[in-house]
Amino acid sequence: MNEWQGVIHHYREYLPVSDATPVVTLLEGNTPLLRAYWLEQQLGKGFEVYLKYEGTNPTCSFKDRGMTVAVSKAIEEGQKAVICASTGNTSASAAAYAARGGIICAVLIPKDAIALGKLAQALVHGATVIALRGNFDDALRLVREITEKYPIRLVNSINPHRIEGQKTASFEICDRLGSAPDFHCIPVGNAGNITAYWKGYKEYLQYKKIEYTPRMLGFQAAGAAPIVRGFPIEKPETIATAIRIGNPASWKKAENARDESGGIIDIVTDEEIMDAYKIIVSKEGIFCEPASAASVAGLMKQAQRGYFKKALQEKGKIKIVCTLTGHGLKDPDVAIKYSPPAIESSTNIDEVVEKIGLSNKL
Repeated sequence: MNEWQGVIHHYREYLPVSDATPVVTLLEGNTPLLRAYWLEQQLGKGFEVYLKYEGTNPTCSFKDRGMTVAVSKAIEEGQKAVICASTGNTSASAAAYAARGGIICAVLIPKDAIALGKLAQALVHGATVIALRGNFDDALRLVREITEKYPIRLVNSINPHRIEGQKTASFEICDRLGSAPDFHCIPVGNAGNITAYWKGYKEYLQYKKIEYTPRMLGFQAAGAAPIVRGFPIEKPETIATAIRIGNPASWKKAENARDESGGIIDIVTDEEIMDAYKIIVSKEGIFCEPASAASVAGLMKQAQRGYFKKALQEKGKIKIVCTLTGHGLKDPDVAIKYSPPAIESSTNIDEVVEKIGLSNKL
């Protein structure tokens, strides 16, 4: 029986590991690539759209791909502790993999600016959580200073081992489709993920596993769009907390991914993000966190602008992948706020049936 054993085992030849690397895994990766049929109908003829749902990773976000490599390498190199700055998902993943590997984990988060589901994960896995009176960029600056002075490994995406693990998502997409997509839409916060996907596509091209690479289309929230605006945002604001970052660590690498692939990095508003969020959960049946929906919001916006018109004319059909970075239960407050409330009823069957609306629908 050929069971999935995690991204390091499956893609070992493409990763910086050896027989001496103590693999710390929660069997991350192998996430679904789901056809978005409803979305295709709305976009029109020629669109073939897939959603790479990273919410099915062990801690329910894409961060696990990079964390398995980062923590494994940290332990191989004799580290006893890891640290990260986080808007939520990184802290959850670092805490889980550190627990699995038997090492200490510390995370710095912006006070009152992290979704409840993510905070709960970091705490329950035993990490030391420090809530700073500052934003993510302040937290990242501090952890960088700490790791320069103390023997503790930084596991944010500026750690190259994180990027190495995260690139495996592009491998999976190509393996599943039998080719690269024509376009890849992705949320951009700290910009490590767009960097990693592009690295993976380039490597698969180099190894002749694919014949071409996609155009990378990155999307930042309007209130946290430093790359698009061309300068750091001192106080970033967006409902999509996972990409609420004003000075991305992988800024230049994201621009390289955009430029080398012939793609774009653009803005989507919170309203556009939430419109896409509702479509993904109610029409495609996939529960993702708000930041994930930035990729679909960007796709819809660019389609409306006619961005894909030339490619459609040339090829007749185009394949587009949108990365959904995390599970919806990461941010339950937003899910409840933007959903209809539960309907209260007595235990009387007629009242229940009436409130369900069955009498009018059957």
